[in-house]
Amino acid sequence: MTAPEFFVTPGNGDRNRELFHYSQAVKIGDRIEIAGQGGWNDDWQFPEKLSDEIDQAFLNINRTLATAGASWDHVVIVRSYHVDTDSATVETMADRLRRYLPDQPPVWTNIGVAALGDENMRVEIEVTAVLPD
Repeated sequence: MTAPEFFVTPGNGDRNRELFHYSQAVKIGDRIEIAGQGGWNDDWQFPEKLSDEIDQAFLNINRTLATAGASWDHVVIVRSYHVDTDSATVETMADRLRRYLPDQPPVWTNIGVAALGDENMRVEIEVTAVLPD
């Protein structure tokens, strides 16, 4: 079995590792699991508009994938957690999935939750990526 390799995204990942003792991603063989990414910036601020928060979460995933040696081209599974699962939120998520994964719709699970890891968070997104042989 291949030993796990852990990754910390520069900036917000460094902060989270120091404060909460976790890594942003783990690679085992050809599989990469990304910890839930919210719509925070490196100063741990959240946008006012939910659509901007979703955009920032996708950008944070992009950064974390790159840190682990992957890209959106390798993403096969998306799990999104939402404080609000109204139609506008679902439509925004679907639009971003089309933008970031235009050639292959991923397996997507959209989960409504009462709260997330920070009281200012409204969305958190995890992804699984598989690297080619």
